[in-house]
Amino acid sequence: MQLIDYIVFGIYFLVVAGYGWSIYQRKKQKEASSNDYFLAEGSLTWWAIGASLIASNISAEQFIGMSGNGFNMGLGISTYEWMAAATLLVVGIFFMPTYLRNKIFTMPQFLNMRYNSTVSTIMAIFWLFLYVFVNLTAILYLGALAVSTISGLDFTMCMLFLAAFAIIITLGGMEVIGYTDVIQVFFLIIGGLATTYMAVTLVSEQFGTSGLMTGVSLLQEKAGDHFHMIFKKDGNHAHYMALPGLGVLIGGMWIANLNYWGCNQYITQRALGADLKTAREGILFAAFLKILMPIIVVVPGIAAYVLHQKGMFQQEMLKDGVLNQDNAYPVLLNLLPAGLKGLSFAALTAAIVASLAGKANSISTIFTLDIYKKFFGKDTSEAQLVYIGRATVVVAMLIAIVASPFMGIDKKGGFQFIQEMTGLVSPGLFAAFFMGFFWKKTNSEGALFAIVGGFLMSLWMYKYMPEVPFLDKMGYVFLICVSVMVALGLWKPSDKGLEVNSEDFKITGNFAIGTGVILTMIAILYYTFW
Repeated sequence: MQLIDYIVFGIYFLVVAGYGWSIYQRKKQKEASSNDYFLAEGSLTWWAIGASLIASNISAEQFIGMSGNGFNMGLGISTYEWMAAATLLVVGIFFMPTYLRNKIFTMPQFLNMRYNSTVSTIMAIFWLFLYVFVNLTAILYLGALAVSTISGLDFTMCMLFLAAFAIIITLGGMEVIGYTDVIQVFFLIIGGLATTYMAVTLVSEQFGTSGLMTGVSLLQEKAGDHFHMIFKKDGNHAHYMALPGLGVLIGGMWIANLNYWGCNQYITQRALGADLKTAREGILFAAFLKILMPIIVVVPGIAAYVLHQKGMFQQEMLKDGVLNQDNAYPVLLNLLPAGLKGLSFAALTAAIVASLAGKANSISTIFTLDIYKKFFGKDTSEAQLVYIGRATVVVAMLIAIVASPFMGIDKKGGFQFIQEMTGLVSPGLFAAFFMGFFWKKTNSEGALFAIVGGFLMSLWMYKYMPEVPFLDKMGYVFLICVSVMVALGLWKPSDKGLEVNSEDFKITGNFAIGTGVILTMIAILYYTFW
């Protein structure tokens, strides 16, 4: 990086940190409220909610991991983004009204209200371990890998810098995170599109032509096998194992996405402090942005593949003498001209820091409200709860820094690592939420079986059924959990249903129109790239 790159990055850093600090100072007098700190209750607009959802979701596992999957398997990995757009609509229509009507602020609170404290406590512990040892570690590891590759700085120093930057933002609470995320998303999209433009035009130049559209045509010509959304069982075995054919449309992909977007403190927390109209508009905005994401994080990986086949990056793509797909995006960033490299570096850092801050805030919320307050400090003041929350952020980040090099994140690609590890918990957890929402007879015994038994079944299948795609395994575990929950519910019906009003599920106005537009766009994309 040259001087102009550091200047551009410095502007990004000062804008985000300065804006966050100004919000923190403005809210300082109200900070004694734990709901204000953890949820920014009533403070986030629809565009802040939507931007924060995306900023918290898009991180190093997308820029580095998903781009690496683009290099390896192509556009098919975009199914996580485009199916997420459809999933967000389901969450906005069905999940969010139920959460808001029942005044649910954390996911363990839902489990406690619908089942009992044992179920909610077990799940809170599961979430804390998952967020710290899978999500935080992967984001830090992949982020530091990218930043170190681009800047030439020491890997550990990069990890410490990213963690410190995220802590600064997180200490201001959910409102600071939400509004700084708007700036983060601006840099993320502008810088990401700049990298994509450079990568695609570089492809056209390498084949003796010029122009963006020419580059797009060359990508499809030179890497035609990288533009399929549905992989066949008799095709590339590794690709099918990751994305098993129609399973991405009618199987386990729905479980992965509905669990992530609808039952995930890290995500739903952004909308839980708003009214239904604002929450839905924010979710709709996020869904539109998800449609755009593959252009930013997958297409560069495909471009890197074509350039690598042309003879470029032969050494740069290696790690310990072996081709490493996760090097694709950092390698491209190093080709950017001065100034633009700083902008793209800022975009990558924005994605990493926003995701770290969001994840740390959710860890803090669950530990403080669902563990500490419940078992150790029932009479703790609001100000003390905020202090505990801030301390939790720092401790969680330190644990993740120490643990990340030992998690095997680099073995199969960062994005796949997160999906498979999360998939051990997702089927049973989503079964507990799904049945809790839609069948009043579902009891706490069934929920406990789904959460604990589902996890144990997933572990068993992970070890003894290696030839079954993990998305299919998620589907099998989910169906078993639901079947057992139905049997237990018929045996001992529960009467702890949630308050539900069918009128809440009706959609009108801009949300209804936007829903139709997004579903049409998804159908066209799958039809075009089937």
